[in-house]
Amino acid sequence: MAAFSLGIVGVLGTGCSVDAMLWGSDGSQVIETTERIIDAASEGDVDTYVCADSAPELRDPEDWEGLSAEEPGVFTPEYWPEQAPLDPSWSINLSLPADRVNPGEEYPGDIFFRNTGTGLCLVAVAWWTVEE
Repeated sequence: MAAFSLGIVGVLGTGCSVDAMLWGSDGSQVIETTERIIDAASEGDVDTYVCADSAPELRDPEDWEGLSAEEPGVFTPEYWPEQAPLDPSWSINLSLPADRVNPGEEYPGDIFFRNTGTGLCLVAVAWWTVEE
């Protein structure tokens, strides 16, 4: 336990985040951008994050409240054929807070980014429904 604690202190002491340690710098950037998008979408002001040639289904600000960024991954077109034509680079799943996990609740479960060379922009949102 002490070695693990010292390892975390050592990583954090160097300015490296836990997300960067787990997901690499690119994955960490996806998580950070996702958290900013969740905040912006909760306020109804996500347009600056959307790719110029995209029109993701964003729905209502309250749909984004309390969500958290989970696991980023390089986009896999075989798993997401509907999003493949949008040329995303990354996908990341989102999770609901416990008080919103109710049957029938719809939420943005995955979002998709394109790397523009100057950063990430949002190209699509996959909506999920909580099952019983």
